[in-house]
Amino acid sequence: MNCTNCGHFNEGGKFCVKCGHKLQEEAAVSQAAATSEYQSQPQPAYAPQQPNQRVRQAKKVSKTFFSYFAEGIKNPTATAQAAGESQFVNALITVILYALSIPIMLYVGWKLLLIQFVRSMFKLPIISEELAPSDMEDFNTGADLIKATDINSIIHFNFTDFVFKQGIFIFIGLAVIIGATYVAAKFGKVDVSFKEFFSRFGTFLIIPTALLLIGLVLAFLHVEYFSYFMNFGLLSIFLVVPFTIASFKQSGTNGLDRIYSTLIVYVVITIVLTFIANGLGEEAKTIITRMGNSSELNDLF
Repeated sequence: MNCTNCGHFNEGGKFCVKCGHKLQEEAAVSQAAATSEYQSQPQPAYAPQQPNQRVRQAKKVSKTFFSYFAEGIKNPTATAQAAGESQFVNALITVILYALSIPIMLYVGWKLLLIQFVRSMFKLPIISEELAPSDMEDFNTGADLIKATDINSIIHFNFTDFVFKQGIFIFIGLAVIIGATYVAAKFGKVDVSFKEFFSRFGTFLIIPTALLLIGLVLAFLHVEYFSYFMNFGLLSIFLVVPFTIASFKQSGTNGLDRIYSTLIVYVVITIVLTFIANGLGEEAKTIITRMGNSSELNDLF
């Protein structure tokens, strides 16, 4: 170390070999100064890791929605009448679930629907009189084989193309129905904002959505009765419209009568459901065409 008195470099020892200055004290002072300087420097603060803000928000939204959905099943009228603009997000999630559950159900259970259709054809008097009992047995054997076979992979029935395309189509149809119902309510002198009206409509849609979700679970379990829940869920939209309109008070007496406004919306619903049915019919034709052109499926049977 260098002597602070004369600057001479010393390899060791307690005293400088040139001037005799004590080196040990100097080293202690130097070490203390270095320590003091290190401690005076700001140390990085390690804050505890915070959970992702989006994850927390998603958990909060899902918890709020499940509570809202359960209350809508338990007390549908009271929950709908209490639904204001603050329930707009929950109502929107309900509408999206309604729109997506139908194509998912059809994607999962279309084989069962095809079997039900052929079986109902066999029961027609014109056909059943010409069929031998062995023909029905052969059909049941083929139906069991269809249930156990992953035909979607054979005919390349794409989940994304079908579910999201039809889901968006159905969502647009629902938006048209809700818009038509809102316009009809405004003609009936109902003073309400669109967000509040949408919230109440979506809340009344909880039970039809619950029926569709039950049908979806049954479709995943390959229970043929899922189609009944699907039909009830679709037809329930005809009840949601008058319930929503009737839940608001008219601000005047010279508006359009609620019966006529409901009938007008029914016409819109019929048109929308016709478009949806045509779209699903085109998908069904595509499936049948792929089945007929599939060499793997022909080899299977």
